[in-house]
Amino acid sequence: MTPPLHLCRRVCARAATTRAVAAVAACTALLAGCGNDTAPDRGYPELAKTLRSLSRDLDEACGPAETPESCAQDLDQLMAPAERAFAQVLDHKLLDGAAVAAMDELDRARELRVAAAREARSRQDPGDLRLARAVAAEKLAYQRLLAELERLRTAPPPGDGTDPV
Repeated sequence: MTPPLHLCRRVCARAATTRAVAAVAACTALLAGCGNDTAPDRGYPELAKTLRSLSRDLDEACGPAETPESCAQDLDQLMAPAERAFAQVLDHKLLDGAAVAAMDELDRARELRVAAAREARSRQDPGDLRLARAVAAEKLAYQRLLAELERLRTAPPPGDGTDPV
């Protein structure tokens, strides 16, 4: 025996309503999970720590009473943390042309400073003016690199942050 038609309509209507409510709940849950409030931390804490450390070391390097030669030795110790910060930027896929240009500028400044230090040592002049200029140029290149890497670290994501990764 077939149930009356009005009972079939009620059962079908309830099932359709239940499916619609479940679909709306599923969509709401998906949308809530994709909002900016649940987005991954864009602060890159490990990179921030490396950049703070490099910045502090750069500030402490090359005191006013130091000779350019001793300042050059301080700058030699900054290369490893700078390369580590650059590698972290690569790991997070944050790299852009300005950061590459800043790293290239640092490499060129370092090469010039090493050549000037070699020449100053050969003349036995630790206060050589060319070495002092090369040290100042390298320190400025470090500052530019730090600024670029910090800009990349703190830049908002493209779009509104809900784009797929």
